[in-house]
Amino acid sequence: MKKMGSDDPNQPGLVITVTESIRSFLLSASNDHHLSEELRELALTLSSAANAPYRQIRSIWMESAFDSRPGLISLFSGSNFVFTSPKPRERSEELKERLRKLKELAERKEYQELVKDITPKKDLNEPFSTYKDQIGFGFHVALTMFTGYLVGYFAFRALFNHSPIMNSAGGILGLVFGMLLETFLFIIRTSEPNLKSPSSTSRLKKNQ
Repeated sequence: MKKMGSDDPNQPGLVITVTESIRSFLLSASNDHHLSEELRELALTLSSAANAPYRQIRSIWMESAFDSRPGLISLFSGSNFVFTSPKPRERSEELKERLRKLKELAERKEYQELVKDITPKKDLNEPFSTYKDQIGFGFHVALTMFTGYLVGYFAFRALFNHSPIMNSAGGILGLVFGMLLETFLFIIRTSEPNLKSPSSTSRLKKNQ
């Protein structure tokens, strides 16, 4: 009769080494006609193995005649447990792709650390890189153009005897001249690396 539950012989469970006492019992059980044919074949198979499941041996022992079987403690005396390493868990494709990207990122970061002393540094002092620079430049342009308009207006007023048309033309001419002057100064300021805005200079000192 086949045992169910924890004594199911089809479940390997704990594995032990087959000692001479266990082998002798299994050989005798393979010829025991009180056992089912299935258990006799199982006993014969296990008798030639180096290791065997504990549950299968115990199932054969329990079905054997009480007066012909050895004691359970003496049967397993001298046997050792056999531990098998679990199969390595296979990584999913998503995990492999993520690990590959992390590896590439780490290698790129390591490369940047190696070449940081020989590669040119990025210029952090670009013109108008902050709102302060933009507002300051805009205010400066407006002030220059307004000053040029006033200078042209009053200069033409003195030259052309208070003519409103000529006065306005002089103011517009002065405004254009101020805009051209500011454009020229802007070209010089951006082309010369040593000429930096005050905010850029203070920011550079903080970084140092």
